[in-house]
Amino acid sequence: MRYVVTGAAGFIGSHLAGALLARGHEILGIDSFTDYYDPALKQENAQGLDVRRIDLAHDELDFSGFDGVFHLAGQPGVRSFGDVFALYLERNVLASQRVFEAAVRDGVRVVFSSSSSVYGEAERYPTPENTPPAPVSPYGITKLTCEHLARAYERSFGLDVVVLRYFNAFGPRQRPDMAFTRVASALASGEGFELYGDGQQTRGWTYVSDVVDATVMAMEGGRGIYNVGGGVETSLREAIAILEGLAGATLEIRRHPPVPGDQLRTNADTARIRGELGWTPSVTLEEGLKAQWEWASAKVSAA
Repeated sequence: MRYVVTGAAGFIGSHLAGALLARGHEILGIDSFTDYYDPALKQENAQGLDVRRIDLAHDELDFSGFDGVFHLAGQPGVRSFGDVFALYLERNVLASQRVFEAAVRDGVRVVFSSSSSVYGEAERYPTPENTPPAPVSPYGITKLTCEHLARAYERSFGLDVVVLRYFNAFGPRQRPDMAFTRVASALASGEGFELYGDGQQTRGWTYVSDVVDATVMAMEGGRGIYNVGGGVETSLREAIAILEGLAGATLEIRRHPPVPGDQLRTNADTARIRGELGWTPSVTLEEGLKAQWEWASAKVSAA
């Protein structure tokens, strides 16, 4: 099979592209290589992949001859209020609209990566897919807007699309601004860690290989919307303690007010994807943090 992976030089996208290649598929990677994500890390992630520099919001898109598009590219992060909001509109909403338009024209199936951020402070935990979305950040609002666009193109033009709501993916190659990478890097370097909030916010952390497996399964046989979330909800403080144990060191923490738009809790109800696709997370938080610690600490040592 021939697939396009947007965001192929990013965290999840590079893992997905590598996994598809290992399964014998032909892959074309697309990435805009913006400076938001460490350019050196993106170049490292892209090694061994066919990744072309394409701006989804402005450049010509051609998906003819491909069997599917994994649309993972986007402007991430809940720090999305203020002047930066224009980037979220361009790189999430406009870019996705153009991907959906091209996919309809070329008759290509799409798996779109959405986010648990669409739920906001959900009315139920674990949170099933039929929970009314109520995002509390502009980022979450743009992701929900993309979901609505996908459904509009499906209804009006027959777009073949599956939506995945990822819950707090982590692992090697994670963005430098993400909590686990920052914790591991601080422990490896002996520097302090900037903690926003009290650390008691909880997440359904999901290891990246489990996210990749769910994403491939969705392309092969999914329909509608699926949550993709880890099996155990854990606080940031508890995760920090695990990383401290792996490092054999104590993290120097500097407290700051919570980030506007940050959710207090996420926890996925995954009954639908388990029942329909047979997916279940297989990597524990401890196993995943060990892999992330080894990757992050090695990068600090090599710097």
